[in-house]
Amino acid sequence: MYSPLEELLMEQIRQVGMPEPKREHRFHPARRWRFDMAWPDRRLAVEIEGGTKGKSRHTNCIGFERDCRKYNEAALHGWYVLRFTGDMINSGEALAAIMRGLGE
Repeated sequence: MYSPLEELLMEQIRQVGMPEPKREHRFHPARRWRFDMAWPDRRLAVEIEGGTKGKSRHTNCIGFERDCRKYNEAALHGWYVLRFTGDMINSGEALAAIMRGLGE
């Protein structure tokens, strides 16, 4: 159900003992938009941008525009959205940013 990158990031989160996020969190009252991971009490969300090195839904014009709408709406609802690529997860950069966002 979850992508290998999501599972890797969750394992990193567990290894350092951070609070676990809610997965597939629906943040919008009317739309079906979901965050890959979220800490609703902190209004901090994580989106994993898979497929950044080739063609994917996130890199075509329509998909990119849809993502922009989603992230803009999240910001207007008071969310901080951290976006990560696979390289950022693999290097530990994503985990470090989430720790900063949570004040860990």
